[in-house]
Amino acid sequence: MSRVFRNPDVLWRRESDADQAASQEAAVAAILFSGGSMLSLNEFGLELWELCDGRTVDEMVACLLPEFDVAEDLLRSDILEFLTSLSQKGFIRYE
Repeated sequence: MSRVFRNPDVLWRRESDADQAASQEAAVAAILFSGGSMLSLNEFGLELWELCDGRTVDEMVACLLPEFDVAEDLLRSDILEFLTSLSQKGFIRYE
């Protein structure tokens, strides 16, 4: 099974509570930058981004499932959709 890694060329920062209050965008938990592209992440997106450290999708699902009141197949679908988006933008790679 493929392992998912963050692209080391992607710059990212976690938004602090002060940054969120100043920007009035409390839903933004992190910002990713790469090759002229920028992507804002909510808390769920940030958790997934941080799990892109060589884990498999199965490992990500197992890690996040206890945190959310959602069916496993729905969580897996959301994770795969998010990873597909990140991959298309060059933010992650598979090995």
